[in-house]
Amino acid sequence: MNEEITVTLTLDNDETLDCLVLTIFNVGEKQYIALLPLGEDGESENGDVFLYRYYDSEDGEPELDNIEDDEEYEMAADKFDEWMDTQEFEFLDDEEE
Repeated sequence: MNEEITVTLTLDNDETLDCLVLTIFNVGEKQYIALLPLGEDGESENGDVFLYRYYDSEDGEPELDNIEDDEEYEMAADKFDEWMDTQEFEFLDDEEE
């Protein structure tokens, strides 16, 4: 079983949201992160996934940026969908245990 990593996002309205890190992946020379928002009970509320550009700051801290370009977002979403296709059976196997 894989260790689950969570992060807390601070939204534009200063609301905080706990998210499960699904994966960090590359598209070209850029890295992206897929986050699954979690409700108060620690479960996904609606299955929406957030995609952000991911990088390490100069001091080595992880940083996230919004993806504002539609074409860049589509490339990241397509790569994430490919990753999900390879994970589907693993998720089903975990649920059956």
